[in-house]
Amino acid sequence: MAAINWRTINIDALDPEASTNFDLASLSPPVAQVSASDVQNLAGQIRQLLRGGDTEGALRGALESAPYGSDERGKELHLATVIEILQSIRQSDMTPLLQRIYQSPGGSELLDVLMKYLYRGMAQATPLGSKTDSPQPTGFSQISGRGTAEGGGQAMSVLLSWHEKTVEIAGQGSIVRVMTDRRTV
Repeated sequence: MAAINWRTINIDALDPEASTNFDLASLSPPVAQVSASDVQNLAGQIRQLLRGGDTEGALRGALESAPYGSDERGKELHLATVIEILQSIRQSDMTPLLQRIYQSPGGSELLDVLMKYLYRGMAQATPLGSKTDSPQPTGFSQISGRGTAEGGGQAMSVLLSWHEKTVEIAGQGSIVRVMTDRRTV
């Protein structure tokens, strides 16, 4: 008995409720696969609403049809569409628009999806589609970051304004729900 090292026994393997004995795939809901061309078609329909002056309908349509099951290209296309919508809405219209969405059925979930897109947009190193390499005398190239001449500072300012208004309407619980959700946009 003295030769057994008790610290090497994996007690989680003996517990039926342990996470090692639990299928983690069941924690995230199943998502339908969406191709990049479907996302592009949807972006065209949403831009048509935006050109028609229906900014709330465009934003609602973009948030309701988040392509969780798409590849990275499809998600980038949809992110660009959402950011285009957000940039087209005046700052004075933000709060009433968010309140209408929040008070509608399923509005809390839509604002959570908006918060996901805000964080995804803030995580972008440069504005979408404008990565530039600047050669350095050291031989290394440096990718330009936020706040560059391409309008990254303006895009970040818009995202931060939307973040402030969304937290004001939906509360800080929206941030927690976004951080814990396994589905990514």
